[in-house]
Amino acid sequence: MNEKDMIYDEKNGLWYERQGDYYIPCLVLSEEEEPRSIGIWGQRYLRYIKRHRRVFYTNLLTSGKLNSYLADLNEDAEEMFDLLVKQMAERDDITEKLKAEDQMEWVQRMNNIRNSAMETINNELIFII
Repeated sequence: MNEKDMIYDEKNGLWYERQGDYYIPCLVLSEEEEPRSIGIWGQRYLRYIKRHRRVFYTNLLTSGKLNSYLADLNEDAEEMFDLLVKQMAERDDITEKLKAEDQMEWVQRMNNIRNSAMETINNELIFII
């Protein structure tokens, strides 16, 4: 390829390569680490930003950072969820002793705690404006 087949556009900082009658931008994908699982919290946040924060979503997508951003958010949400459930169970005195004595009571109370923790994470990490 000779120099006549390449041009530089100072407006956008891109090189273009001539292919037939057209000039095609010379784009190179950045090396991205191995894709990580985004999990339930990451998927929930993805749906939210696609609907309500389209510019933010597009910027993450085009920069190649969407997957890692969602995976990080998912990890943070999982850690926060586990910590909240543990703290709330301790606060409400929900123990293994209660589980052994009255399983249905333990399940009801743990479900309430899990629902409260999910609501907290949704309000503080997922559905933010």
